[in-house]
Amino acid sequence: MPTIFTKIINGELPAYKVAETDKFLAFLDVRPNTKGHTLCIPKEEVNKIFDLDEETYMELMAFSRKVAKGIEKAVPCKRVGMAVVGLEVPHVHVHLIPLNSMGDMNFANSVSMSDEEFKKTAKDIKASI
Repeated sequence: MPTIFTKIINGELPAYKVAETDKFLAFLDVRPNTKGHTLCIPKEEVNKIFDLDEETYMELMAFSRKVAKGIEKAVPCKRVGMAVVGLEVPHVHVHLIPLNSMGDMNFANSVSMSDEEFKKTAKDIKASI
């Protein structure tokens, strides 16, 4: 059964996309810790990050770095944090979270954003990559 991320990749579900290549996709988290919280995923459905082949793993990190640099330009923050948890969706995903405090990494917290705020944030990050 395809994951929610595979459904996004296939266009079956909407997403606020910020970057895409033939192998990877970056989109805003719909339950963001902070404004600009972005997920980077491989288009190939793999459950655990360390099950990726080494080349794909390294390419995912390079893609995530590029997206993080765009987030830094588009969203006011002290830095962009990165986390790989993998328990919520069985499809590899890297969380890129704009940080101003350690509390911003707490996944129990989330901010509320309107559809317009999501669209503007995605547009701003996309333009900064």
